[in-house]
Amino acid sequence: MEVKRVGVVGAGIMGAGVAEVAAKAGFEVVVRSRAQATGDALLAGVEKSLTKQVDKGTLEDAERSETLGRLQVVTDLGELAPCDLVLESIVEDLATKTHLFTELDRVCGDEAILATNTSTLPVVELAMATGRPERVCGIHFFNPAPAMSLVEVVRAITTSDETIAAARAFAEGCGKTVVDVRDQAGFIVNALLFPYLNNAVKLLEAGVASRDDIDAAMQGGCNFPMGPLSLLDLVGLDTSLAILEALYAEFKDPNYAPAPMLRRLVSAERYGRKSGAGFYEYRRR
Repeated sequence: MEVKRVGVVGAGIMGAGVAEVAAKAGFEVVVRSRAQATGDALLAGVEKSLTKQVDKGTLEDAERSETLGRLQVVTDLGELAPCDLVLESIVEDLATKTHLFTELDRVCGDEAILATNTSTLPVVELAMATGRPERVCGIHFFNPAPAMSLVEVVRAITTSDETIAAARAFAEGCGKTVVDVRDQAGFIVNALLFPYLNNAVKLLEAGVASRDDIDAAMQGGCNFPMGPLSLLDLVGLDTSLAILEALYAEFKDPNYAPAPMLRRLVSAERYGRKSGAGFYEYRRR
């Protein structure tokens, strides 16, 4: 099937990023936000992002207007009914996502593909909450979606070849590099990345080195663009904790057991950049 109209559920950072990427690529995009104010903020954020690209000379003003014209925000889940593909990007909680997939299965057309942007949760459990498990897959964008080139397309044991082909075509149509991966916690990137990030927190907690020196060491010693503690703040400490918990639940590998310091920071609502404080302090905009 050809994907022309895309639904995005969730108006947070990831939802906004995916919506911008898809609309810019020529897809008609409908974003479902629980509150109109959040949806309005998403539209304003996308417009600001596109305007910056125009100012830098990387986007024509006409393209900005056309992109915004392909993007709309709704608060009623039922308005996603005409979409060919719906991608959820809500809180990383299995029960919440499962309930959403049951509702999407009810309101979306029989041929629609339902996809999750989860980074760790089992896609098959979401698929089995619907009456169309063969049309459910993972399409995992990375944050920030407009800048990151990779998408992991995740095949659950129930997913059909046709669904994977359509998901790949959509992601490639968004200008992304696509990798195929089976439905296993962490997929490729997070299964490799999060033991490294978690161990960086453990080094800090043990007093082996300071926050700044840990980040500087990995930037200067491994030529990474960002240190692990800065990266955790960017990903979100709450999201990172949820990812590690899901990885540990599946594999019981000690490297996935979340560092106690990470749990304490999340308990203190220090989530990183999005909350204004994590391992670092940030100026709230």
